Amino acid sequence: MLERYEIFRSYVRENFSQTTQELTDKAIKYAAERLSGEVRYDGSPLLDHAVQVALIAVKEIGLGRNSAVASIIHDVVRLADKRKDENMVELLEEVRTLFGEQVVGIAVGLANISSIKLKASKEQASDFRDMIVSYSEDPRVILIKLADRLEVMRSLSIFPKEKWRKKSWESMNLYAQIAHKLGLYNIKSELEDIALSYLEPEAFNDIKRKLEQTESERQTFIARFVEPIAAGIDAHNAMPDTPPIKYNLKSRTKSIFSIWNKMRKQHVPFEGVYDIFAIRIIIDCAKELEKSQCWTVYSIVSDIYTPNTERMRDWITIPKSNGYESLHTTVAAGEGRWVEIQIRTERMNDVAERGIAAHWRYKGVKQDAQTSEQWLTHLRELMEDTTHSLAQRFDAKPSSGEIFVFTPNGDIRKLPEGATLLDFAFDIHTSLGSTCSGGKVNGRAVPIREVLHNGDIAEIFTQKNQTPKADWLNFVVTSKAKNKIKSFMREEQAKNAKIGREELERKLKNWKMVCPIDEAVAYLVKHHKLRTGTQLYEAVATERYDMADIKDILTRWLSGEADEERRTAVAEAEAERQRRMSQQREPSSGDALVIDEKINNIEYKLAKCCNPIKGDDIFGFVTISSGITIHRNDCPNAQRLRETYPYRIMEARWRANADGSFRASVAIVAQDSTGLANRITEVISHDLKLNMRTMSFSSRGDGSVIGTVSVEVSGAGVVDMLIHSLMRIKGVQRAYRVK
Repeated sequence: MLERYEIFRSYVRENFSQTTQELTDKAIKYAAERLSGEVRYDGSPLLDHAVQVALIAVKEIGLGRNSAVASIIHDVVRLADKRKDENMVELLEEVRTLFGEQVVGIAVGLANISSIKLKASKEQASDFRDMIVSYSEDPRVILIKLADRLEVMRSLSIFPKEKWRKKSWESMNLYAQIAHKLGLYNIKSELEDIALSYLEPEAFNDIKRKLEQTESERQTFIARFVEPIAAGIDAHNAMPDTPPIKYNLKSRTKSIFSIWNKMRKQHVPFEGVYDIFAIRIIIDCAKELEKSQCWTVYSIVSDIYTPNTERMRDWITIPKSNGYESLHTTVAAGEGRWVEIQIRTERMNDVAERGIAAHWRYKGVKQDAQTSEQWLTHLRELMEDTTHSLAQRFDAKPSSGEIFVFTPNGDIRKLPEGATLLDFAFDIHTSLGSTCSGGKVNGRAVPIREVLHNGDIAEIFTQKNQTPKADWLNFVVTSKAKNKIKSFMREEQAKNAKIGREELERKLKNWKMVCPIDEAVAYLVKHHKLRTGTQLYEAVATERYDMADIKDILTRWLSGEADEERRTAVAEAEAERQRRMSQQREPSSGDALVIDEKINNIEYKLAKCCNPIKGDDIFGFVTISSGITIHRNDCPNAQRLRETYPYRIMEARWRANADGSFRASVAIVAQDSTGLANRITEVISHDLKLNMRTMSFSSRGDGSVIGTVSVEVSGAGVVDMLIHSLMRIKGVQRAYRVK
């Protein structure tokens, strides 16, 4: 059985210690026993997959002993987890005893990722990538998962055809992107190429055939192109007192996926892709000479070929976030062809080829929460040639304060840690959250307060008569849920305030009490130790106060039994009236509703009766069913609204840097003369450069006309400027704003 895996064992024997050889052999034997009878789609042992993953992990990624062992036994843990094996605890303890704590942690992390039910959705690909990373508390987990996926794609032909498209989509949109962020460019390119061969076989084979057909011509051109570069470097080396540059010239053909992607994005045929290959000049030198020798080679190249300065890329001075270092330049090669040249050292090339920063050293990771993007970057910086102690050096978990929760049909939702089932419901849709009565998490019935965890599958139950409650604010954590609940409570408050005031007015008339309602309300508020009249109206509407008690209180007050209280109530009512009048005159305070944005998720709309625009003095009026309506202070309806519904009036002001366009209408009275409309249009469109929406005029029968023009403006100041410009037109008698 061990002989079946001699290629892997031979690599371990040549590159690792005797202890590692013995431990990996032990893992193969253990996994063979546990996976006995488990086969792949072609009938081969499932263990073949595990050993191949281990070989990719140690040979192509550069991981070490524990990674190899975890790769070999990961299917043992995965299948037990998938079957919900009741002996799972005993199994993990057995693995821990035989192979150590780190191997257990890696194997469990791999099993968790395998349990994710990925849904092919480009809109959610980023969230899925983040979730895969969130399961990788040990940084080796995500690397081995990439090795696992690469082995699956290399063997995809043995899988049922119905699995080809899904696994190819995942590889192209999820795993290749993670590999790219880690600098594992070879793995990224291979995943993309294999995926493309299954997703777009005709395009893949066409590009592959054309690459093969042009190979001879390409090699001839490359040999001719690099000859003067080699001669230039050799001439430099022949100079006295100059450190020689040891170099190697290579050519790299762009991956089929990259060619296909460029053809698709730039809408060009294969022949239109000019950077199908690149030249690499790889320098062998000490680390302290890297920059100087790379720039010396660049100088030699630019003396021979003319570089395109716009396509110069210096990733030596400032490396990419994933550790990539190289100097890129694109030069003119004659005949309208451009060639990219990459200049780097052996160390830099090792980083670029294998994704391992062989000469970097870990300098510490901050302990605060990190996003998965930051974590991947730190992981990339951590990796060294020998990665046995990688987990010990990696202290920070990939916690970003976020969790990922699935809907029953596989959609994913990103929520903050501590989010509840109710947060999840509001995140999906406001109506779902508003009527949420409970649900299921992983098949278990739970209340709306249930705190969710990473990877949970949540289902929402609703009831038609369910409405948001004030106490919901005590346990929801997302801004969306809090704002929606508060918005509903405000709407209910406004609705109840209207009902309560109308009920109180009706009762006062029925009781034949000769008393202004504002004075009665002020007295009742003081009596019940409330803060506002709105609270009193709500209490009346919801029947928290008995109307018989209210009648008794007011009767005693009006009969003179509480003269002092009555005088106080009158004074307070007058003070409140004066305060409201003062607010109408004074500039808006910081607590005002700021227009041109949403405040606490309340929607506002501009009143059609007065059509306010930026710069107008305004106020807000709380409607019962459609949020807040914004009116001008001089609106024809303003006085009626303020007198009839003072408790629904909100102070409002325009945001200082509000932008956007408003529609304003200006009335014009002018002499009926030829060309008037043209002169008005010239002023509006040419002089003021405003967008005119409508214009209409009608004769008044006395040699004059009256009409209106509707224009889009950015504020009231523009309207004033428009009126001033219109009044200067010969024949215009009056111009004034109508709305």
